[in-house]
Order: sequence, then C-alpha cells, then structure tokens
Amino acid sequence: AVAFYLTMYLVTTLGAFGVMAMLSGREGDAEEIDDYRGLAWRHPWLAGVLTACLLSLAGLPLTAGFVGKFLLITSGVGASLWALVILLVINSALSIFYYLRVVRALFRTADEAAPALPPAYSWLGGITLAVLAVLLCGLGVYPAPLLAIIERMSLLAW
Repeated sequence: AVAFYLTMYLVTTLGAFGVMAMLSGREGDAEEIDDYRGLAWRHPWLAGVLTACLLSLAGLPLTAGFVGKFLLITSGVGASLWALVILLVINSALSIFYYLRVVRALFRTADEAAPALPPAYSWLGGITLAVLAVLLCGLGVYPAPLLAIIERMSLLAW
C-alpha cells in the first residue's frame, strides 16, 4: 500500500509541478492562486492536467490518489492502526478544501488585472505531462499492473 501510494504521489506531484514550471517563465513565476485564474480558458490542456493532479492529491475517485489512499486505509484497518486511519481521513477531508480552491480558480473567468503568464511550451514538457496524466488516470481506473509489479518486487526483497 505504501509503495503504491508513494508511486502515485510521485506521478501526481511531478504532474502538478510540471504544469507550474510550464506556466513560469522569464516574466515571473506562477506562485499565486490568481496566476491560475482562467487558465482553463487560456490553456485548457494545462488546466486539465493540473485539475487531474489536484483531484488525485485530494483522493477523489477515478484517480490514482483515491486508490492509494484506499489501500492505505484498508491496510491500516487490517492492522488496527485506528489513530493513523482517522488522521488520514481527516487530513484528506481538509485537503479537499485547499485543492478545490485552486481548481475553482482554474475555471473562473480571468480578470483583466490577472497576469496572463505565457506558458513555456516545449515538446518534451508536453509529452511528459501527457504521460503523467495518462498514468494518473490509468492507475486510478486500473491499478492491477502496478500492484502486481510492487508485489513481485516485494517478494524478491524477501
């Protein structure tokens, strides 16, 4: 469960920070929530990838984050680690508020005063984000191949 969660967290974090890196450039970095306001209308692909990453970090269904958190909760319940399970559930519920604030900003209309940072497009960056988005959603719908790899690797370690 931990290996799957760490793999999912790596993929999700790389995707989210990859979008932020593509939105940052010589003119400035995309650091504030207002920098992302209206991104869905200016650059829908980047907004879609960032939305998928944030929803996965929040642990919503059909994302790898949901599967990772579900596996952690079931393992915690199986080991009777109730305090850790309760903390995970509470932290996940609180995190939804923060992640959805950014998602809401992505789909709001852009103000004239909001900076329209030009994305630093590169083919390699776009391909990387596409692969990460496919992995993120793919592992949320069909996690069995990665779970099988993790299980084989854990058996080899013993």
